Amino acid sequence: MRRFLSRILLIAAVEACILTGAVGGADDPKPTPANTISVHVTAPVKPQTFARPIKFSIADVVDRSGNPQPMLVFKPRGGVFLDRQPTEIAREALEESLKAASLLAADRDTSDFLLTVYFFHFGLGNSSGQDIFGKVEWTVVVKNLKTGKSQEVAASGTSIAGAAILKKNFQKNVQANIEDALSDALRNFLRGTKLRDAIAALDATPPPSPVAAPAQPPLSQDNFTPLESEGEKEVLL
Repeated sequence: MRRFLSRILLIAAVEACILTGAVGGADDPKPTPANTISVHVTAPVKPQTFARPIKFSIADVVDRSGNPQPMLVFKPRGGVFLDRQPTEIAREALEESLKAASLLAADRDTSDFLLTVYFFHFGLGNSSGQDIFGKVEWTVVVKNLKTGKSQEVAASGTSIAGAAILKKNFQKNVQANIEDALSDALRNFLRGTKLRDAIAALDATPPPSPVAAPAQPPLSQDNFTPLESEGEKEVLL
């Protein structure tokens, strides 16, 4: 009897594990055409004007968010996915804004400053209630290719909008919110005082080294002319 009960309990435990695994797998949304959005900046951000004409090139865009599913921006309600990696979206947005202002170099060799982007958040942030909170955070390392010196410029962007009841409208709101947050981060970077100060510091011409005065030759009989005394002047006259 005890063996029979033990077998029944074992079978029940195995079935519970199988059911738990099946439910857990069902909770993980999968990307489909119906739940995938395409994020693009609607209009390029006009950068600020610098002291002289300069060109930028983008070395790399690196994901430092630690998110194991960077393309999944919203998990409930069947999930909302991006159609591309956030690194690709961020690079495209930055390149378009620089290109529209004639600040994007054709390649690294023709650029003055190299940009390496590290983003720490891309998508939706924590929100309370029914609001959708878009959030983009990144740090850009600006490097002067001539001197090799660099500085970090941090920037972020946010956007808050009300959620929609219908799933289709909800996804549109999510897309618009992320696009607005990305535009805000671009604006804060390209038009911010941190980038202006970084470029001014990295582009500053070092003061010229002081020129040493020529050394005077030591006195000797060959280059020493004694002063004439008053008596000698009278005799010469």
